Amino acid sequence: MTTSATITPTQRGLSLAEYLICLNGIVWREALRFLHQRERFISALVRPLVWLFIFAAGFRQVLGLSIIPPYETYILYEVYIAPGLMAMIQLFNGMQSSLSMVYDREMGNMRTLLVSPLPRWFLLSCKLLAGTAVSLLQVYAFLLIAWFWDIAPPLAGYLTVLPALVLSGLMLGALGMLISSGIKQLENFAGVMNFVIFPMFFASSALYPLWRILESSPMLYYVCLFNPFTHAVELIRFALYGQVNWIALAVVGGCTVAFMIGAIFAYDPSRGLIRRGPAGGET
Repeated sequence: MTTSATITPTQRGLSLAEYLICLNGIVWREALRFLHQRERFISALVRPLVWLFIFAAGFRQVLGLSIIPPYETYILYEVYIAPGLMAMIQLFNGMQSSLSMVYDREMGNMRTLLVSPLPRWFLLSCKLLAGTAVSLLQVYAFLLIAWFWDIAPPLAGYLTVLPALVLSGLMLGALGMLISSGIKQLENFAGVMNFVIFPMFFASSALYPLWRILESSPMLYYVCLFNPFTHAVELIRFALYGQVNWIALAVVGGCTVAFMIGAIFAYDPSRGLIRRGPAGGET
């Protein structure tokens, strides 16, 4: 006589090794995709370099800045916009990672992973970490090129800025992931991004300090003040000179948690924006 224990398979949780295998696979896949798509790396550098070499050079004499924290002396305009361009790289990378998420969810490996026994929050976190790691490579490549353009922060700044870059990359990647959860077709993604990337970048302190915006338009000043991208830029700016902007740190950290929770909820087929159809597919 057989018992129910011999008929029913033993239920067990996943081991730490299995979680690490999944993390390693997702990170390596994102890294290999980045290495094989050289045009993605080039385009990630072309955008900020155009602003640095052309736009900043043209406005150098007009928009030279006085002494403002964290700077201890008068600075040229290209020095001021460098942190904003670093954040712009992460913004575009976060949105591109979300674009790949839309593709993978429809016909790629993420479609299989999302129905695996692994927790959905873990899969999304792995994808987010992988995208952030790629953005770090792009940012440091930009800093290397900017160094030859006499944009040279303190040597310690290249290390102290790393935690700020990680946190800002996580926030922007989580935002892109949250947006991608409501997009069903790749054709709709570009239009949505035009209403996210450019408003976030231009309505921030990336190109001009907030006090100048306040002088010209108080309404725009408050828009910039409540823009999470502004605080990501300021977090990077202060960290690049070995300082901490605590307000920016709190805002970026809080937005990262909020965006990630929203993305996890949205990718839950039982509660979120992605629901299964009658045959198990997505509607």
